Amino acid sequence: MIVTTTFDVPGYKVTQHLGIVRGITVRAPTIGQGILGGLNSMIGGRIGAYTEMCEQARSDAYTQLVMHAQAIGADAIVGVRYDASDVGGATRATEVLCYGTAVKCERTV
Repeated sequence: MIVTTTFDVPGYKVTQHLGIVRGITVRAPTIGQGILGGLNSMIGGRIGAYTEMCEQARSDAYTQLVMHAQAIGADAIVGVRYDASDVGGATRATEVLCYGTAVKCERTV
């Protein structure tokens, strides 16, 4: 699956737009990540536990995006973007959305 943030694929011609595809996940820190994150936030610096949680959320959303595109017969996904927002208030959960446009394409080169 070709996945790109651009709206064209070099060496390919887009022949059909299949529509928007997306992957979404909601993550909250584990108890351990919350404790480590809280301690690190008091002394400053990089919060590795939260970074790990966010990276896993992005990875999950990306995987779901590709699976959605495969399910509708896409050859590629163009215009891919990520969005994130806080949900759940006190639970400190984060929603991560990965979306783009599924297309059919043909090699031109």
